[in-house]
Amino acid sequence: MRIGIDLGGTKIEGIALEDNGEIPIRERVPTPSHDYHEIVNSIAALVNSIEQQYGDSGTVGVGIPGSASARTGLIRNANTVCLIGNDLQGDLESRLNRPIRLANDADCFALSEASDGAGKNSDSVFGVIIGTGCGSGIVINKRLVEGANRIAGEWGHNPLPWPRDDERPGSKCYCGQYGCLETWLSGTGFARTYHEAGGNNITAKEVMHRVSQGEKLAIDIFEDYLDRMARSLAVIINIIDPETIVLGGGMSHVSQLYTEVPKRWNQYIFSPEPAVTELKSPVHGDSGGVRGAAWLWPA
Repeated sequence: MRIGIDLGGTKIEGIALEDNGEIPIRERVPTPSHDYHEIVNSIAALVNSIEQQYGDSGTVGVGIPGSASARTGLIRNANTVCLIGNDLQGDLESRLNRPIRLANDADCFALSEASDGAGKNSDSVFGVIIGTGCGSGIVINKRLVEGANRIAGEWGHNPLPWPRDDERPGSKCYCGQYGCLETWLSGTGFARTYHEAGGNNITAKEVMHRVSQGEKLAIDIFEDYLDRMARSLAVIINIIDPETIVLGGGMSHVSQLYTEVPKRWNQYIFSPEPAVTELKSPVHGDSGGVRGAAWLWPA
C-alpha cells in the first residue's frame, strides 16, 4: 500500500493507493498554512489515520507547492511560504520514523498520468499544469526525472520561443524575468492578455465563453494563445521528444487545445515529418497530484 499526500494551500489530501490503482481511503484536512510545525503535525496525523483505517503501514510520498534544494534539502519557491527554508523531508521522516519521498506537485501530476493515466502506455511523458501558474514534469520509463538541481521540467520559467516583436520583452514574472511562458500560457496569463488587448478584466473561463459566442477579440487572443502553446511545446518535442504530452489545470478543459495545437506545432519542430507525439487530456484530473505522490514509490 502506498500513501500519497498532496500539500495544498487550503487543504492537505491523503490517500491509500493500491497496486491496481484503486483508492480505498481518501481523507482531507485544512492546511494550517501559516504554521510550519502544524503542517508537519497534520501530515503525520493524516498518515497515521490512513494506516489505522487500512490496517497496515505503507510507503509515503508527498507532493508540495515548491521543491527541495539539491544542495541543502531545504524547501524553496513554495507558495505556502512558511515551508521555505525548512527541512520538510527530514522533519517528516523523524516524525514518521521511515524514509519518505518528496516532489513538486507538477512532477506528481506528470508521474500520476505516466503511471496509470493518459501516458500509461508511453515510455516518455511530459506533464504540464496550466492553471493559475505553469508547472510541468518529465517522466521516463515510469520514473520521475528530477535533474541535478531538482528543477527538471521547469518549462514555465523559460522564455516564449520565436517571439514576435510585439511579444518582447513580455510581462514581468514573479521570478524576476520577463516573458516567461507562465505569463503567457497560464490561465491568469491568458486572461491578462485579453484584458491588455482591450477586453474586460475577466477569468480565462469567461474569455473562452466569449470565444464560443464568436467575439472577435476573444477569438484573436485565443488564436495567439494556440500559436504560443504550439511554439512552447515544440521546444519540448525538439529536446525531449516525448511520446505523450498531458495537460492539466484549468486550461486543460479547453477541448480545442488537443486538436489545434498539434496542427500548429509541426512548423516549429525540427523534423520534415509531422510529429507523432500525442497531446492528451488528463485521466485523473484534480487527483493527479495526490496519486503521483503515492507513485513516488514505484513497484
